[in-house]
Amino acid sequence: MFEPLIGNQRVKDILRRMLTARRVPGAQLFAGLDGIGKKLFALEMAKALNCRAPVGVEACDACPSCVRINSSRFPHYDNDDANKEKIIWSEHADVGLVRPFKNIIRVPAIRELEREANFRPYEGTARLFIIEDADRMNEQSSNALLKTLEEPPRTTHLILVTSRPGALLPTIRSRCQVVRFAPLDAREIETHLLGDKKTSNTEAALRARAAQGSIGRAFSIDLESYQEQREAMLDVL
Repeated sequence: MFEPLIGNQRVKDILRRMLTARRVPGAQLFAGLDGIGKKLFALEMAKALNCRAPVGVEACDACPSCVRINSSRFPHYDNDDANKEKIIWSEHADVGLVRPFKNIIRVPAIRELEREANFRPYEGTARLFIIEDADRMNEQSSNALLKTLEEPPRTTHLILVTSRPGALLPTIRSRCQVVRFAPLDAREIETHLLGDKKTSNTEAALRARAAQGSIGRAFSIDLESYQEQREAMLDVL
């Protein structure tokens, strides 16, 4: 279900309307800050499209299809050349991810995506492929993707995810329906952090202020370093 995802209510409403109308675009571009949940929203769409017991138009989170997608992990393979040309598959046979290999999305990975996109779903009703950090496609891999973006098979959906939509070729952007994600509100981040019983009120408030709209940054920031920098700036003022 979309509701447990943090923030971006407008995006949730847009995606629900797509599902209600049964008009989910073949190619979408999820654009917004790093660490605000764009990939989680994409996986939620994958669940909704393949759920065996939907609640309205949303995923039930309990059927075998939802459970497999929820349990998926997408490892990084930057030190394994054998995987640089491959889709990283989820636990569900119809949901896959393409991500940069050593900061570049290469043509062979896009070629494999094109090939897989033309197959009918194996166990669900739709195939969904996420291209993470899609701005890392070079001109060659971008051009290789164009045909699939123009004419995706009826049961295949592509979601490109990026924090830098302007870095994509105009020909890529023009073939996708763009869904823009807003930075998260500090209160939303703080509330989420407090849901983790390991975070104190004081730490949650500080991390939320330092996060600059990104829940990923809230988790990863070095608080000690942040406080030192903040105090140094205050001394200058």
